[in-house]
Amino acid sequence: MLSERYTTPMAEPQLSVRSSRARELAHRLARRERRTVADVVERALEAYEASQTGREPAAEFYARLAKDHAADVDLEAELRQHRQVHTGPDL
Repeated sequence: MLSERYTTPMAEPQLSVRSSRARELAHRLARRERRTVADVVERALEAYEASQTGREPAAEFYARLAKDHAADVDLEAELRQHRQVHTGPDL
C-alpha cells in the first residue's frame, strides 16, 4: 500500500531571485496584468531569449509568412512534381 507521501502531487519548482528590485518589478507587473508572478517571469525570459537569439515569436513568423506569401502552396502537388521512384536495393 502506498503511503500518503507518494500520492500527493509534487510542488512546482520555484525560482529564487536575490534582487529585491527584480522581485518588486515582477510582483508589480503581475498585479497590473492580473497574472501570476511565474507567468510574468516566464514571458519576460522568453522575450529576452527571442531578442538575444534573433528568433521571432511564432505568431509574428506566421503573420509575416502569410503577408509575404499570400497564395497557399499545394504541398502535395509540389511533392508529386519532384517525387522519384526508388528502384530498391540491388540484390
